[in-house]
Amino acid sequence: MTTYAQALRFAAERLRRAGVASPEWDARILASHLIHCGHMDIPMHEEAMPGFDIAYEQLIARRAAREPLQHILGAAWFGPLELRVGPGVFIPRPETEVLADWAVRSLQGLESPRVVDLCTGSGALALYVSHLRPDARVLAVELDDDALAYTTTNTHGSGVEVIHGDATDPRVLESIDGQVDLVVSNPPYVPLSMDLDPEVYQDPALAVFAGEDGMSVIPGIADTAARLLKVGGRFGIEHDDETSAQVQALVRENGAFCAVEVLRDLTGTARFVTAVRAQG
Repeated sequence: MTTYAQALRFAAERLRRAGVASPEWDARILASHLIHCGHMDIPMHEEAMPGFDIAYEQLIARRAAREPLQHILGAAWFGPLELRVGPGVFIPRPETEVLADWAVRSLQGLESPRVVDLCTGSGALALYVSHLRPDARVLAVELDDDALAYTTTNTHGSGVEVIHGDATDPRVLESIDGQVDLVVSNPPYVPLSMDLDPEVYQDPALAVFAGEDGMSVIPGIADTAARLLKVGGRFGIEHDDETSAQVQALVRENGAFCAVEVLRDLTGTARFVTAVRAQG
């Protein structure tokens, strides 16, 4: 009989040959998913339970075919949150947690702040803020119908208000123009390319790609943020790791912002631009 340790070794080697970036981790997570335990609680030297080998082989085959791990599990972790994800919605990435943490810190000292998450997708940023600042009034804007189904599921009972709309539409949320304390966005920003990891192409293209330079959506997001924010309100946006200078210039040239700064992810990459809504 195969032990769990043996099964994990074989699985990790198969995933490594398939080009999966984190073969040991993925093999362990899929095993713990099957036996309903924490990934550190797998009884490595015990014989696998009946039926484990067949079910595990099926999951490993899907991952070796480069189906995203989160699609196989039906969930993605984002800070303290477990979010439902699947085909049709962008899988939140760990680097975006840096923007989420910045957002929460930006609200210090404000009572019942109003927050807007543009291009919310799974609802990750909106829910992170709402979870750590339950007094905040959080609105999450999403355009795509398929993604919106996940937004609605994930935000159910959270107090986050979901808005079906285009984040770049000059009329979206116009009833609260000038009344928002914080706008955050993880919009489509990847330049069109056929050279990315296979998993990227399983995210909806609408949520990933933004023209040949990755900049086709960001100007409209900046315009919406400028309109919604009150004077002194904060704006934070994620961008491609090659476009920091362009995004900084765009936000400055918008004319509505001051204190334009770079925020780096945990690898030190310039991944976000932050700014403050200026007077007039």
